[in-house]
Amino acid sequence: MAASLLAPTHGVGLEELVRAARDRGFTAQGEMFSAADMAALAQDLFPCRAELLSGGLEGPNRPRILRHLVGGLPLLVPYDEDSNHEPCHRRGHKAHWAVLTGVLLGIRTAALSPSYRQDAEIPNLFHPPSFWGEGSPEGVLVLAQQGKSPRCQIWDLGGLHGSNAQLGGLSPRRLGGGHRYVLPLGGLGAGLRGRAVLLHPKTDPPLLPPPK
Repeated sequence: MAASLLAPTHGVGLEELVRAARDRGFTAQGEMFSAADMAALAQDLFPCRAELLSGGLEGPNRPRILRHLVGGLPLLVPYDEDSNHEPCHRRGHKAHWAVLTGVLLGIRTAALSPSYRQDAEIPNLFHPPSFWGEGSPEGVLVLAQQGKSPRCQIWDLGGLHGSNAQLGGLSPRRLGGGHRYVLPLGGLGAGLRGRAVLLHPKTDPPLLPPPK
């Protein structure tokens, strides 16, 4: 899903993705309990640069995340998934990944600068410039997708942050299910809690001609 934004013509199927993760020792059943491994896998298989974020989605990370999403770039976030696929608090027992693909910022009309462009069809909807960095919006909603639902959902960023920040450990049901899982040093919480992965277009430096 994230790759479709960064490199629409770069075809890597799900089977190839899982096989590559197994070959690298990142997964056993298709699980991914390490944000660092997710970042490494993304860089290995897709033409992108993966930036590992720690410390959650709020606080000093919030402006960086908003600039990233306003710029049209995807963000991978682990969270606990509820029955309706929205974020919840299950201590990591329902840990899942979502890709954020957009953002809605709650800004008073009087505070809008001329750099905002009004939408041609939807009243009171304005498009911020891709270099957005103005102030602090009163409300932030993110556009999210994940593999269990074809629909794009709208989540409150604060609620997603709370779900991401409480990821703690593997579900006892999984532990007792007889399956082997790949866990990072310190467990699921150490690998996912407060973590996210920002994906950037890969910009390789120009190749220098060989010395004569």
